[in-house]
Amino acid sequence: MATVKQKVLFGNKDVSTVNSSEGALRNLAGTPNLHETVNGLKGKAQTRRKSLNDSLEGDIRDFLINESELHTYDDLTKVNPVTPTTVLKCLQARYSAKVFYTHAGCTLVALNPFQPIPHLYSLDVMREYHSASQPQDFKPHIFIVAEEAYRNVQGQVEPTNQSLVVSGESGAGKTWTSRCLMKYYATVAASSQKCQHTVEKIERRVLDSNPLMEAFGNACTLRNNNSSRFGKYIQLQLNSSQLLVGASVQTYLLEKTRVAFQAPNERNFHIFYQMMKGAKEKQRLDWMLPLDQAFAWLPHADKNLEEDCLQETVVAMVNLGIDEEKRAQIFKILAGLLQLGNVDFSPASEESQSCDLEENSKGFLQKTAVLLQVPVEELQTYLVVRTLRAGKQNVLKPCSQTECTIRRDCLAKVIYAQLFEWLVTFINNSMCADRSMWCNFIGLLDVYGFECFLLNNLEQLCINYANEKLQQHFVAHYLKAQQEEYVSEGLQWSFIRYQDNQACLDLIEGSPTSIFSLLNEECRLNRTSDAKQFRVRLEKELSGNANISWDKFSKEPHFTVAHYAGKVSYRIEGMMEKNKDPVPPELIHVLQKSQNALLHGLFDESDSGGSRGHNKVVTVVSKFKNSLESLMKILYSTTPHYTRCIKPNPDCRPLTFQKEEVITQLEACGIVETINISAAGFPIRIPYGSFLQRYGLITNTLLNRDDGPEMSDPSVLRSAVEDVLNVVLKRHAPSSTLSPDDNNNMVHCGRTKVFLTYALLEVMEDHRVRVRSQKAFCIQCAWRRYQCHRRNIRTQAATRIQAGVRSWLLRKEVRKLHKAAAVIQHKWRRWRARMDALAESELDNAEDLVEEEAYVRPKLDTLLKERGSVQLSSIPEPVVVRGWPIGLAVASAPTITVSMTASGFQRVMSMMACLKIPFRQGDYKVKTNQFDQGVASIRAQPRGSIKMHLQRSPLLYANMHPVHKTEGVTGFNQILLEGT
Repeated sequence: MATVKQKVLFGNKDVSTVNSSEGALRNLAGTPNLHETVNGLKGKAQTRRKSLNDSLEGDIRDFLINESELHTYDDLTKVNPVTPTTVLKCLQARYSAKVFYTHAGCTLVALNPFQPIPHLYSLDVMREYHSASQPQDFKPHIFIVAEEAYRNVQGQVEPTNQSLVVSGESGAGKTWTSRCLMKYYATVAASSQKCQHTVEKIERRVLDSNPLMEAFGNACTLRNNNSSRFGKYIQLQLNSSQLLVGASVQTYLLEKTRVAFQAPNERNFHIFYQMMKGAKEKQRLDWMLPLDQAFAWLPHADKNLEEDCLQETVVAMVNLGIDEEKRAQIFKILAGLLQLGNVDFSPASEESQSCDLEENSKGFLQKTAVLLQVPVEELQTYLVVRTLRAGKQNVLKPCSQTECTIRRDCLAKVIYAQLFEWLVTFINNSMCADRSMWCNFIGLLDVYGFECFLLNNLEQLCINYANEKLQQHFVAHYLKAQQEEYVSEGLQWSFIRYQDNQACLDLIEGSPTSIFSLLNEECRLNRTSDAKQFRVRLEKELSGNANISWDKFSKEPHFTVAHYAGKVSYRIEGMMEKNKDPVPPELIHVLQKSQNALLHGLFDESDSGGSRGHNKVVTVVSKFKNSLESLMKILYSTTPHYTRCIKPNPDCRPLTFQKEEVITQLEACGIVETINISAAGFPIRIPYGSFLQRYGLITNTLLNRDDGPEMSDPSVLRSAVEDVLNVVLKRHAPSSTLSPDDNNNMVHCGRTKVFLTYALLEVMEDHRVRVRSQKAFCIQCAWRRYQCHRRNIRTQAATRIQAGVRSWLLRKEVRKLHKAAAVIQHKWRRWRARMDALAESELDNAEDLVEEEAYVRPKLDTLLKERGSVQLSSIPEPVVVRGWPIGLAVASAPTITVSMTASGFQRVMSMMACLKIPFRQGDYKVKTNQFDQGVASIRAQPRGSIKMHLQRSPLLYANMHPVHKTEGVTGFNQILLEGT
């Protein structure tokens, strides 16, 4: 905060310069002979400071003169000058315009609207940001951070794991932000059609793990209705195709003391209220939870929250694979804890006697034993007595009323903590993928925010310690590391002062003496804890640290720590007992006898938690410190993306912006310093080798591993990098170069890396895309030319082959036709010669049978003969038809009997018989006279009838019994084909 105030006074000027000037003045003032010189220097310094202050105030007034445009600044690095006043005004203007996300250099600032805004997180918005080629061009959104991390996982420059760090005070919106991030990644991963069933299954389980863990790990506090009382780091596991194949959850420091103790105006974990409000009648009977029953560990049960939805939790359990039997066991254990909270003890009449249960508590203890399925007598016994080891014997010692209450609370806390760990393990087993299936991950860190209550104890100390570690990670990764890297790479850089919290961390966790070390040492001593004595020891050992202080007028022992977000006073009373986390072994043995399979499995006899010895005490702060150190190792090995959630007002009122509340959070998390460094620095840092691998194609410079040692020389690599940058800069800004005379504020080449701004990175990417398009076009042209040439060759070859095949087939067909024609001709000639021979033989040997005419032949009219219309029945005398050869040629025609000789009629009848035209119904029947009257001579037409004596008639070759055929070849053609 002091640094921020200095920057308000001195603007962008290096604060170290001003401090050194003041130091010089102090040194000069120490010399008596230089009194006048000192006064002169002081006057000049005051004049200069006043002019700087007036100039800065003028710049601020000029910037704030048009407040109607302040909401258009989507990146606070565009604010000029960068002061807490200008940043606060911009955020307030954007919040009033219902714009809740703002870029602050490498950090995204998220203001909590305290009201639902569904359209801001719809599926269409997710797909829009995911499908965008440049999401940075869109309005600031949490999805931009998510998409940037998603693309960087498989980035071509430096592929690495990603971490999304969501920080802020309690109630600032961290849980909601983490929920949106998980929904985004689940939706993006499910957009692929590959392994759709598996992806949807993992997506469903990842999303359902959130409401289940929030039900068991979140509670309503003074500052937040859905405050996370544990920290979690979720790893979304991706395969090489960037498909979501699994996930895992790591949890940190569940506030299990909330089960047995709730601060004023605060509530227990959500799951207990969900059971009370959402249970059905049958479930109430099974859980022994009547509607009118009041529970001591369930304060403010009449307060209705959105999180009090049992059905959503049950659905999440079902989707995660928790069967009905396991669900029933879980809810009975939780109901047993509520009944246990109503068990109270009355003081013993004598010191040697154990405490008794109050009269109304016996029924609650009986219900507790029934729900937990443990022996009620043993449960009651070991709640009021404890076992002491005396040599080889165990001695039972009665407990005081306070000790009985502590043992009861310890039993409830250890059961709930073990149940929560079992749930986390079950969730991991249901959705965690095998290590061989995934290659990268995206981590989501959602931890409790910085807390400062009226009464702060060990839980708040651990929570604020975790936030100090995250703030140090941010400082070390961005504020400190970047500036040191600029100097090491040879950039001309003036250091920007920032608040470093290393001294506060040394106070809490340092070695050899710190708050944690003294607290652990006090807990390992086998003696009664004394808060006043511990305060005296803290004051003695840590008085030299400026971050700790004491209020000497306070009646209760306490100490105050100056955190990065403000001073917090911690109460010492009860801190040692919470750090010891004692678990009575007698009660653990009782739980191991439970008939509830789940509860019995939680406290298996092989579990080390039930057999703790006095020699080795694992304290709460030791476990939390170790788990937090493992988390920080993961964060330091990944590329972080920061999201700072800001709480606009302490009362959680919708769209209410309080300047004092916001400015405190901005100063605490170092937003102003972040903006200054981002505006003046180079957020993109790429090694020369990686740069050439990605952008070397712009100048046809490719870096291969086999190029030899000369390509590993930084000077050679730098020359190649400068060639690439000059080509890009000349195209983008012809007057800009990399020469020392031109102070380029977009790019700088260091000793081993090239430093870029986001603006130049976009230009580089555009130029790379353009060059790749040109090269791809050339490749396509060459490929199309090659394909066209190959296609023409194949076409010509196919044409030649087809011509050869067609000529071969045609020659084969012609040869076949020639052969067939020769056979036909041979057969025809042979048949013709045979017919001629038979006809001559028959004509020479035939006898004419002349029948006498018994009556006079009627004379037919000439016209009638020509037309052929005559009734056949009126002509008894047969008449030879001149068209006999046609009838012989078409032997399948019906037989014709004609008793007249008429040229017109015979032509008509012969043609109709040949064509097989059906005749109309009548008194006559058309037949050929070839069978009944004999065969007439082919050479000369006889005048009368001919009687033929045939043994081998040529008609034997014809169809003697024709039938009606719709298809096929008949007659002479059939004879010819049969012969072939």
